[in-house]
Amino acid sequence: MKVAIVGASGAVGQEFLRVLDEQNFPISELLLFGSKRSAGKTYTFRGKEITVKELQHNDDFKGVDIAFTSAGAGTSKEFAETITKHGTIMIDNSSAFRMDEDVPLVVPEVNGEDAFNTPRNIIANPNCTTIQMVVALKPLNDISKIKRVHVATYQAASGAGAVAMDELVEQYNEIAAGKEPTVNKFAYQLAYNVIPHIDVFQDNDYTKEEMKMFHETRKIMHEPEISVSATCVRVPVLRAHSEALWIETERPISPEEAREAFSKAEGVVLVDEPAEKKYPMPLFVANQDPVYVGRIRKDIANENGLTFWIVGDQIKKGAALNAVQIAQYMIKNKK
Repeated sequence: MKVAIVGASGAVGQEFLRVLDEQNFPISELLLFGSKRSAGKTYTFRGKEITVKELQHNDDFKGVDIAFTSAGAGTSKEFAETITKHGTIMIDNSSAFRMDEDVPLVVPEVNGEDAFNTPRNIIANPNCTTIQMVVALKPLNDISKIKRVHVATYQAASGAGAVAMDELVEQYNEIAAGKEPTVNKFAYQLAYNVIPHIDVFQDNDYTKEEMKMFHETRKIMHEPEISVSATCVRVPVLRAHSEALWIETERPISPEEAREAFSKAEGVVLVDEPAEKKYPMPLFVANQDPVYVGRIRKDIANENGLTFWIVGDQIKKGAALNAVQIAQYMIKNKK
């Protein structure tokens, strides 16, 4: 296949290169695109040097089968027609099209079939926190319909890009050297701190990030009645997001049932041996593909409740890997 990556120099763009190679994705030709600033940079893929081209309104995407785009919502909106006009399927990692009715929002383990309904040749990759959450919710929803989800997220610096990761490391170094830490990417110093604020605040005092989890979960799971209340927190971790979930189902799901379901679920790894101090942590999940689940227990505050803990690599499953898996699903199930 002829494949393009838009935003090749960013954290997710670089992850696309690694994931496509790791997944042995069938590529006959790979094109890399970026901003004027990134144009001219070279990256090696499968032993071949590829030069980043400046993204422009021209016919560069003619003959491209799939374009993975991760250059921000503004760029996605501006260049969508240019990218798709010759039939290229655009798998977009930004928030630009996620809630558009004529654009599917896809997590392959949950709603892979939606990828074949693409009137605009665009498929949206969901928000990172939503992706790992719905992967874990799906096997439980198959047992008993989920009515309500409360979630607290513990989100890594990677969610704000490569610059944010660098800033976190820099802050620790500066503090260790007795210097004032540099604060550019976040509202406050992230090192030795947690910040209960991701994205902009909305009229209801939830942030945009928190409302994404509400809306996107309903769309992906085709469950318009699910209520999702989220508190999203930035933590001083480099690249794996963690989430504490409390769910309420139509009938009680026992921890034993849940463990059985998780152990068989696609894209999930069960790590739940609290007596042995075995549970998912960002320290061990960074750079891994699956969503890890543990700390499964009955919610003692809700008769129909269950609570558990999940961790996933934000740049991998939360971004590049999910997008590549969408393409793999389409190839495997081509209609």
